[in-house]
Amino acid sequence: MQHRLAVDIGGTFTDLVLEAPGRTFSHKLLTTPDAPERAVIEGTRILLRSAGVEGAAIGLVLHGTTLATNALIERKGARTALITTQGFRDSIEIAYEHRFAQYDLTMERPVPLVPRALRYTVPERIAADGGVLLELDEAALREVCAQARADGVTAIAICFLHSFTNDAHERRAAEIVAEMLPEVSLSLSCEVCPEVREYDRASTTIANAYVRPLMDGYLAGIEEGLRGLGLNAPVLMMMSSGGLCTVGAARRFPVRLVESGPAGGAILARHVAAQNALDRVLAFDMGGTTAKLTLIDHGKFHMARSFEVARAYRFVQGSGLPIRIPVIELVEIGAGGGSIARHDSLGRIQIGPDSAGSKPGPACYGLGGTLPTVTDADLLLGRLDPERFAGGTMRLHPAASEQAFAAMGTSAPVGVAEIVDETMASAARVHAVENGEDTAGRTMIAFGGAAPLHAARLAQKLGIAKVLVPRGAGVGSAHGFLQAPIGFEVVRTRYTRLDTLDEAALETMFSEMRAEAEEVVLQAATREGLVETRTAFMRYRGQGHEIAVPLVAGMAATALHDAFVAAYRTIFGRAIPGLQPEVMTWALSLARPVGDPAVLAVPAPSDVPAPLQRRALTDPATGLTQEAALHARDDLAPGALLRGPALIIEDETTTVVPAGWTARINAAEQILLELLP
Repeated sequence: MQHRLAVDIGGTFTDLVLEAPGRTFSHKLLTTPDAPERAVIEGTRILLRSAGVEGAAIGLVLHGTTLATNALIERKGARTALITTQGFRDSIEIAYEHRFAQYDLTMERPVPLVPRALRYTVPERIAADGGVLLELDEAALREVCAQARADGVTAIAICFLHSFTNDAHERRAAEIVAEMLPEVSLSLSCEVCPEVREYDRASTTIANAYVRPLMDGYLAGIEEGLRGLGLNAPVLMMMSSGGLCTVGAARRFPVRLVESGPAGGAILARHVAAQNALDRVLAFDMGGTTAKLTLIDHGKFHMARSFEVARAYRFVQGSGLPIRIPVIELVEIGAGGGSIARHDSLGRIQIGPDSAGSKPGPACYGLGGTLPTVTDADLLLGRLDPERFAGGTMRLHPAASEQAFAAMGTSAPVGVAEIVDETMASAARVHAVENGEDTAGRTMIAFGGAAPLHAARLAQKLGIAKVLVPRGAGVGSAHGFLQAPIGFEVVRTRYTRLDTLDEAALETMFSEMRAEAEEVVLQAATREGLVETRTAFMRYRGQGHEIAVPLVAGMAATALHDAFVAAYRTIFGRAIPGLQPEVMTWALSLARPVGDPAVLAVPAPSDVPAPLQRRALTDPATGLTQEAALHARDDLAPGALLRGPALIIEDETTTVVPAGWTARINAAEQILLELLP
């Protein structure tokens, strides 16, 4: 276990980190979207050569990937069918029965992953309380299986009404389908998402079925490719919840891998916050395709129960496919280095949400891209050294960037940088308010290939005076995988009024949930050190949505009521007198946590070497161009102090230190940017 390999496949770049005793090696290369494993194998080969070790020295591989996400967005999953209760085949198209863009007459709803012709129904009915109203018609189900075979279906999602209260019909249907169609991949809603809300449950189960054959093949290919390099180490997969699971669990529930990369970045930010004794943090992750912002308070993430993928209107809530799984709550916007800039019909600069990706990439990559992007703007502003990009393995072409911006005007790069920063700032403000928080006074932790270039200006807009850039920030999510705990979460919808709470029955249910979680966790960890966390998702009677309330074992109804009121006040600023709370869903998380690191000591001051060179740097905040000192990060020892304007370059990213800011290297070789008063 002394050598560990972490791999994060993003929309533009694939990041790899090899952790060896006393040293860490990292590499960043363009993602190969046609065969994602190709970049992984090539990057691993380079890292093994850099570290001077054989593949057999690797004791553990940690992996996060956007493959499942991209399959949902690009509609490149399996030919999937839905088997549901008779009369409910259109529930995934009816959705929430509302318009997410109320005044857009040309609004288009997201197209379901399963076309209507492949939505099969069978007579059966379970009541809301779990009682059987109509037995499963097995003869009709066998006819459905015959039709599915004729239709060439390779994956099936089974989602019956109210199966979260009684899964008997789904289990029996799965037995029949497996008997008649043994080659078809099956996903059951009672396993994937045993929760209330029919549309969300069906959407999640269908998404799982849709990507499951693809992920099966990919994970088998990755393991085979790594074995070809001599790696026989176990592979753990990063989940959107911030935990690690086995490949077996990932193959069973691949939908839980969606948003795995951003989760790794959030874990890195929490680790850095603990090292620096920071209670209120804003994690800022900006890569080649998107930017993600996450709030971390007192070492804890804000968690969510659902999110959307494949939005028809990419950043409009309600326009995508709901996925109901545990996820670290974050806001994601189309503001990456590859985001394309243009003028709209009124002549205003617009950024994204479309991205140049890895193929053809920004114009400056010289790989065929011709459209102006944020990276092209950063290059023309002097933020990037064209000779030292990606450690000198990839030369940038300023002339190509100038040509790409020719139609927008010579001042456009300044506008592009300022607008993309304001777009991210607006998203961060809204995200904070929605969580009952504020951005002002926090410390920003910036990582991802593009984040250190934009962090100082974004911080100014958010009222933040301190920014931390971790070592290896350009491959931050992969570093985060190395700090992630092994864990799994199980949920159950059991509607409960507090005045009828049966504490004995509740403990029995939690015991069953723990046993289910242990099936996954104990494949990669021992019982020793496992921590159980319980949560109730509660609301006032008559409300439509719930909030998370932490539980302790044996909590009585009175204590649960008080905990709900306290959580409600934290989010909304007040409680509602006279209304009774109720529980809709219960969750149990089982994990082997990773201990917090020691708080860093303050290093003694050290000398700053002469800069490698000086170059013109334009500050979008003022529009002024000044001469900036260019320093290699490896040349700056702990205790070194710089004054802006300056650039600190490393293989995977560049940190911009604007005028009016200082940069200090701390004991962990992290860069602390501080705004001068």
